[in-house]
Amino acid sequence: MSDLVTAGGTAADKAGTASSLPDAAEAAELRLEQHRVELTGYCYRMLGSSFDAEDAVQETLVRAWRSLDRFEGRSALRTWLYRIATNVCLDMLKGSGRRARPMDLSSPESANSPLPSALPETAWVEPVPDGRVLGTAGDPADLAVARETVRLAFVTALQQLPPRQRAVLILREVLAWKASEVAELLDTSVASVNSALQRARATLATSGRDDTETVRPMDEEQRALLARYVDAFQRYDLDMLTSLLHEDATLSMPPYPLWLRGHADIRAWMLGCGIGCRGSLLLPVVASGQPGFGQFRPAEGGGYEPWALQVIEISAGRITGLNSFLDTAHLFPLFGLPARLGPDGAAM
Repeated sequence: MSDLVTAGGTAADKAGTASSLPDAAEAAELRLEQHRVELTGYCYRMLGSSFDAEDAVQETLVRAWRSLDRFEGRSALRTWLYRIATNVCLDMLKGSGRRARPMDLSSPESANSPLPSALPETAWVEPVPDGRVLGTAGDPADLAVARETVRLAFVTALQQLPPRQRAVLILREVLAWKASEVAELLDTSVASVNSALQRARATLATSGRDDTETVRPMDEEQRALLARYVDAFQRYDLDMLTSLLHEDATLSMPPYPLWLRGHADIRAWMLGCGIGCRGSLLLPVVASGQPGFGQFRPAEGGGYEPWALQVIEISAGRITGLNSFLDTAHLFPLFGLPARLGPDGAAM
């Protein structure tokens, strides 16, 4: 049974059991489900959380299913779904704090700074698997824009915008909707949409968005850089590892707000508080349009246990950011990473 039917019991409401769904209802469900990935990408940009985005899309599709018999077809199904998704996101954002990255909350610390208390997961912009938010078909230029706009830095910048401005900017500049279409979706005027877009652009222009590169699987230079990084990290060769970093590279470790900048502090941290990472194994993933790795540290009694979901930022042939998300209990299953590795590095 699909997630859509299971979530709200909607099949039971309409036809008693999933097995008795008529062909028309099954076809309608498939029509809704085909928009799940793009809606998840939209909600992820709005909410800054992969888990909240999935909840928002599930609620969107359940609401759509329940109202499908009243959908009059005055607008396209896709437009109607985005209207529902926008309202769901705006409701979820009421009274919530702005998600951020450690670099938005404080100045960099030194390697010998005490580790501060962890902040709740609602404080952080979270990574998301590319497959959950990005389609695979379409114009290569459009796909590149889509990857660019799910990067951690971009999604974090979006969180600085008031929710309706955020929706306007995503719809206009990421999804390329016309101002008239956005105005209709938000029940406002074209002039209001254009004004909101102008204010949103001005805010983002001062947000310090970086110029890290998105994943380009066929780029041999980038692939070679990542291979050298994996080799250096797994051998814990910090001379080689720091040679791959930009001189102002950063290291962050949500849920802790502490973050470091520069070769000296990153190296000192990895030889000090982070020494437990020696001997780790890395499994590749793609997260928020960027390369990443599931990091497994040596476990007591043998084998390897989850430690961090790394998201790597790259620019001009150097690594500019090492983002280690320590909430492995939620992130590793989301990214399809194993719960443990055996002594030989195989999944258990």
